[in-house]
Amino acid sequence: MTAPSTFGLSREARNLHFLLTNLVEEVPGIRSVAVVSSDGLLLLSSDADRNAAAREPRQGRPTGPRGSAADLATIVSGIGSLTIGAAKLMDCGQVKHTMVAMDEGSLFVMSISDGSLLGVHGAADCDMSVVAYHMALFVGRAGHVLTPELRSELRQSLENESTPTGSTR
Repeated sequence: MTAPSTFGLSREARNLHFLLTNLVEEVPGIRSVAVVSSDGLLLLSSDADRNAAAREPRQGRPTGPRGSAADLATIVSGIGSLTIGAAKLMDCGQVKHTMVAMDEGSLFVMSISDGSLLGVHGAADCDMSVVAYHMALFVGRAGHVLTPELRSELRQSLENESTPTGSTR
């Protein structure tokens, strides 16, 4: 994985990028990671170049948006909303995490803070307990710094990365 550019970001934003990069590189079986705000917007992703990733084949995966950071963010947001709604209907309190095991992969969703979510797409053979443990470490380290100001900075950073060079907004 190539680290995304963190030039010009605050110390807290660079630290979150570092934590996310470590999560992906240190935990076997993790394919991609996304941090999603409470309103479903992608804040941080393991996809270093989201535009290139959407156009180029990746290790036998189909081209196009399938498997991109935006897709993972959409899935994480949807799963998060569904489980939060289920917990409310069942009067069971806050949702801590959700794990979905599939034939060819896994999906993990964990609450970070004030509705923000950490989503991990794992390989089918990943050790779910190891992934969940490292996600909990990430959440413990990231939750207290994920302020509204930092979420805004991360969103702006993603928007700047997706704007083609030379274009204006």
